[in-house]
Amino acid sequence: MTTTTSLTAAQADLVRETEPARLALLTEDELIELHQRVRRARTKHVGLYRRQASARVPAKGARGAARPANRLNADRAEVFELALARVSARLGVVARAAAADLKAERLAAAREVKAGTGPGSAGSSTAAASVPSGKRRATKTTGGLKRDASSQSQGARRQAKKDAR
Repeated sequence: MTTTTSLTAAQADLVRETEPARLALLTEDELIELHQRVRRARTKHVGLYRRQASARVPAKGARGAARPANRLNADRAEVFELALARVSARLGVVARAAAADLKAERLAAAREVKAGTGPGSAGSSTAAASVPSGKRRATKTTGGLKRDASSQSQGARRQAKKDAR
């Protein structure tokens, strides 16, 4: 793998932004934005590597022979791949933490509503109406109807096959 010496100043800055100490300071939205920038750079260099490698094959006569001439592009693509992995891992940690916080807030709000309902409580009807229930309403969609009809017809075909014996 190459060091950042083969990268341009802007590319090296982008890779430096993915250092763990710097990632720890970023918010979830900033991490998402950084993830997009690093992914774009990785995609660019992987595409460049693949295009140039395939262009060199006819001249060299084989893919293996063309590979050493394209080592710099492969190294750059690998640097950005590792940087993307660091950002993705940190983004996953932050997103899970945010999801846990949101879940805790929703549970606390549901407990407050539940504690406020019951006989004799003043705002029971308005508080209960503002928070949706945890149950999902069962609705038949077109996909559900089609799936049910398909299952029924498969069963009918199987039964008809048995009856015909």
